Amino acid sequence: SLSRTKPCNDCPLVSLCYISVCNVTIVDMLVLSFFSWWYGQGWKQAFSSIGPRVSGITEAFSVGQLLKTLFAPWKRITTNPGSSIEQKVRAMIDNLVSRAIGFCVRIGVLIAAGISIVAVIILSVAQIILWPLAPIGVILLPLIGLMA
Repeated sequence: SLSRTKPCNDCPLVSLCYISVCNVTIVDMLVLSFFSWWYGQGWKQAFSSIGPRVSGITEAFSVGQLLKTLFAPWKRITTNPGSSIEQKVRAMIDNLVSRAIGFCVRIGVLIAAGISIVAVIILSVAQIILWPLAPIGVILLPLIGLMA
C-alpha cells in the first residue's frame, strides 16, 4: 500500500517524491524503469529500426521502379518513325537521346538514394554505439558546462 512519508523540500517533484511504496519512492521506480527500458528494450528498438529506415528511403526514392525503367525514355517522349529512311533515322536518334536522358536522370536519383541509405546506416550505427552513453552525457555535459 502507498504511505506518505515526510516530503523532501529540495526536490522539484514534491508531490511524487514523498509517496512511498515499501520505502521506495515513485521517482525511484520511474528512474529504475527508465534505465531498465533504456538499456534493454530501447536499445533493441534502436537496432531494429535500421531496416525500416532503409526501407523507407528505398520507397521514397522508388528504387525498384527506377531500376525497372532504367533504360525507358525520359517522360515517355518518343518519336514515331515515318515512312522514309530519313524519318526513321531521326526517330531512332530522338528515341536514343530520350532514353539516354532518362538513364542519366534515373542513375542520378539512384546515386542520391544510395548516398542516403549509406548515411542512414552510418548514423544508425553511431546511434547504437552512443546509445548507452546518452544518459551519462545528460549528467556529465551540464557539469562540464558549469566548470568551463
